[in-house]
Amino acid sequence: MPTAVRSMPHRRSRLALDIALEVKRQGTLQFFESTWRRYGDLAHLQLGTQDMFLIVHPEHVKRVLVEQRDTYSKKASYEGVRKLLLGDGLVASTGSLWRRQRKLMAPFFTPRSIETYLPIMLDDGVWFRERWTAAAKQGQPLDILTEMSVLTASIILKSMFSLEADETIAWVKHAVETMIGFASSRQMNPLHAPLWMPTPKNRAYLAARKRVNDYIQGIIAERQRQAPEQWPNDLLTRMMQARDEETGEPMSTILLRDEAITVFFAGHETTARTLSFLWYALANNPEVAERMQAEIDRVLGDNPPTLEMLKQLPYTLQVIKETLRLYPAAPMYARDAVATDEFAGIKVPIGARMTVMPYLTHRHPDFWDDPLRFDPDRWLPEREAQRHPFAYHPFAAGQRICIGNNFSLFESHVIVAMLARHFALRNVPGHSPQIWMDGTLGSRNGLPMFITQR
Repeated sequence: MPTAVRSMPHRRSRLALDIALEVKRQGTLQFFESTWRRYGDLAHLQLGTQDMFLIVHPEHVKRVLVEQRDTYSKKASYEGVRKLLLGDGLVASTGSLWRRQRKLMAPFFTPRSIETYLPIMLDDGVWFRERWTAAAKQGQPLDILTEMSVLTASIILKSMFSLEADETIAWVKHAVETMIGFASSRQMNPLHAPLWMPTPKNRAYLAARKRVNDYIQGIIAERQRQAPEQWPNDLLTRMMQARDEETGEPMSTILLRDEAITVFFAGHETTARTLSFLWYALANNPEVAERMQAEIDRVLGDNPPTLEMLKQLPYTLQVIKETLRLYPAAPMYARDAVATDEFAGIKVPIGARMTVMPYLTHRHPDFWDDPLRFDPDRWLPEREAQRHPFAYHPFAAGQRICIGNNFSLFESHVIVAMLARHFALRNVPGHSPQIWMDGTLGSRNGLPMFITQR
């Protein structure tokens, strides 16, 4: 297993404004990839008074996320996310609050707990089968990013709130995407208007945030007025019933709201991106699609997938994992140094931002043969066992690995099995997606595809 670090010139880049303009011109992913290829695995950028280090090498990922985890915090980097999007939900909280909430919520996301949502996923899979049957007959391309976002929004809202109304799903999805886009643009661009200024973007964001917060708080209040025995068996009920082991206290209404919003963001946007790029990858790799469809046909026949059937679809799961390698829904995340550190010949000052990039780690030629090739057989158990354990981290790693990773993998497995059994997708001739990061991985010019029935 390779352990040597690639060439790492200790380089400081240009002023923050220069970098911001270059990011705007190239795109965030393209800027960091060009920086990595030019300066190596531990590039040092100077953004005004802010030191930033690009973390790509698996050994450095392990250092920041595991070995020296107490040296690196999420607080400073995620303050904007906390204020603009998630409040004190699990993604943005730190310290004792995070530890308390993680302990309270971990039981809701075990594989066994997640399996209880299979009926919801099956119902929505049938809905989309009918939706795509009609689309196939019309013969017009659909934007798959939008399609998968509609599907995963429906699944997570039903799982979380027992919500059924399609019109509610539509506006909540739109409002949340408005909030995500706004927060992402402010994170990457230091030149933005103060929130109090009535610019069109500010007004749209504030209106979306108010509507989402009011809606979720209304659902919580309505449920609190009901007798507990009337509560449905969904994620909100489980959160409302959870009690702190030491104090016996439940979550506050505000914390329930923040965690609900966090779960929606994490359980909707990221899984939608994974499924979207999976269809794109299959269209570009027909031999993979044929092999996966043959497995699904053999196991499912004309039946909906059961838990036992899903265990008999290992290649389908390998395709999902390979999609997450080449197209990680969260292509980068950050940690901040709260104490000094020294590794790989560099000194990390307090306050330095460590930009951890699975998008690049997953393309590192020292750890992946022919890294740009889509090859699900990388995930055969014997090959996976030989790989550096931190060469792959689409859900982050260490104690702050995404709590929803099991939900996302399970949901993707179910949906792919249901839809690939009946449909094949192909690219629109002449269209080349412009891979882009706007909070999550996407395509700047959409991802239109034709749907054909098998």
